[in-house]
Amino acid sequence: MMITDWNLTPEQAIAQQAALVTRVRTENDFGAVNLVAGVDVGFENDGATARAAVVVLTFPALELVEASIARRPVTFPYIPGLLAFRELPVVLDAFEKLAHAPDLIIVDGQGRAHPRRFGIACQLGVLLDQPSIGCAKSILVGRAEIPENRVGAWTPLVYKNETVGAALRTKLNTKRVVNPVYVSIGHRVTLETALDFVLRCCKGYRVPETTRYAHRAASGRNQVKSDQ
Repeated sequence: MMITDWNLTPEQAIAQQAALVTRVRTENDFGAVNLVAGVDVGFENDGATARAAVVVLTFPALELVEASIARRPVTFPYIPGLLAFRELPVVLDAFEKLAHAPDLIIVDGQGRAHPRRFGIACQLGVLLDQPSIGCAKSILVGRAEIPENRVGAWTPLVYKNETVGAALRTKLNTKRVVNPVYVSIGHRVTLETALDFVLRCCKGYRVPETTRYAHRAASGRNQVKSDQ
């Protein structure tokens, strides 16, 4: 794993993103995918402690294999566009505790759909040198038309005349409005591949099962087995 310095000012963090973004690979570069990981971070002690959850599921069955939990004091402020420097230290702690190495990582956050094209999914993928995908519930930068009401429909997410991701319909609008998710490349995948994997990881919910399991664990719920 590439080592990074987390003791940074916001200005230094932006400079580090600019240095690392050149390492992002936007082509498919992976073998068979048998295990997929989900990543989410929650907070305890009035936001003073970050609790990261990394879950590993079988693919394509999406059955839970393991969940790793790690805690660490929060040392970086909340600044849009610099989420990785607040959350990745504890996420990497959780990855180090895994007994099963995933073949692909889906992060609850942005990848290339980021002001400097280097969101948390990109940074995690580059640091671990693992294929990664960003699957966010809201837009950080850019605009996208609402996809048609068909599972699998998507529209480009465009920022400064560049397609940085996609708005993806994962669940139909029926009795209430269901927003799309926003998918972008993290590392070592194409956008089309990222969309395909996110869809295949959904089981009737808006967000993929990787995110659902990771969110439960990061929120301190007991629905998943975890290594405390």
